[in-house]
Amino acid sequence: MVILGIETFLQNANISKSWGTCALVCNQSSWVRYTGPPLSTAKVLQEVLGPRLCLLFAPQHGYFCTEQDNMIESGHGVHEETGLPIFSLYSQTRKPPAESLVGIDTILIDLPVVGCRVYTFKYTLAECLRAAKESGKRVVVFDRPNPVGGQWIEGPCLATNRHSFVGQFPIPMRHALSMGEFARFCNLSIQANLDVIPLQNWDLQPFSVSHPWSWTSPNLPTVESVQPYPGMVLFEGTNLSEGRGTTLPFQIAGAPYLPSAVAYAARVRELLPHKGYYLRPLSFIPTSNKWMGEVCNGVQIHLLTHEQAFPIFSLGLALIKAAYDIAGEAMKWKEPPYEYEFIHSPMELIVGQERAREEILQLDLSRSFWTEGHSEYQEQARKILLYGTEKRFSLP
Repeated sequence: MVILGIETFLQNANISKSWGTCALVCNQSSWVRYTGPPLSTAKVLQEVLGPRLCLLFAPQHGYFCTEQDNMIESGHGVHEETGLPIFSLYSQTRKPPAESLVGIDTILIDLPVVGCRVYTFKYTLAECLRAAKESGKRVVVFDRPNPVGGQWIEGPCLATNRHSFVGQFPIPMRHALSMGEFARFCNLSIQANLDVIPLQNWDLQPFSVSHPWSWTSPNLPTVESVQPYPGMVLFEGTNLSEGRGTTLPFQIAGAPYLPSAVAYAARVRELLPHKGYYLRPLSFIPTSNKWMGEVCNGVQIHLLTHEQAFPIFSLGLALIKAAYDIAGEAMKWKEPPYEYEFIHSPMELIVGQERAREEILQLDLSRSFWTEGHSEYQEQARKILLYGTEKRFSLP
């Protein structure tokens, strides 16, 4: 069984004596089951640190993950269980302001990672590292595993001219790093005072039921929604529904303008003839978000293997290309803004490359475009790995 970084810490809590007064970055998915019944990380650390734990920082979606969509900001509040103030890092600012760190010696971070470059929690961590560097604070990350596995990478690395709040470092879309490893990767350039409390027993496999999933955001309610996410998040750059507003977010895809769910599934299969998945033609009506209240023709994604080697990013590309092939220009690209970037195409920001839209519509998965920057990424990332270095960074 995987032992989380926070649980590793509880085996030797005396190491906290040097941390001084602390702020904790967390949300409702930050919880501990090592000591018995599940408890929130905030409550556990308050019991260990006492009055030295002074403040909570919350990432996007708010502490309880109630806010649904991108660029929907959360307010500040009070954590009922501990009585601690909650400062939102997805509000007027996404970086801890200097005044919030007055009297704080160490920023503690216990947040899950979902294994995809375009997820804001990673950049909340990066902004905490920057704030700590500027103010002379320490950062301690309680590591958590990558729920889509630690071996396989997919998608081009981020180009320097397509930076955004959800793209700040040259990593692939599916990056294979744990949260602690990602912190160490960021810190190659930031150079803050960083410690990572490691995992135990992580064999690089995807997250399993041995440690139940607690949703990190409203549209990632289950592990089944997380597994397709590194491919299905591409839909945020289109007018295709990725299942938001249904009970199967990121597990279904479609739109009213697709003339046939059966033809859609067949075209995707032609583009990606892989044995590890099945597409079930269906119709659905979102209750919110894109195409709210309208009948969408589309597919449900069934992954037929629990192996992490399935090329989910390629499947996301094939689903978009197939929609264009059977519906033409009814399939449209989303216009800016996207995550506080107001100039470039959201699809370019998500894929991380300026020719993303053209490459998707051509969709030759053998082109070097789709592995852009992989060699450089692997060379850098191997400097900071904490687990199974000989098994890392293969293509699925």
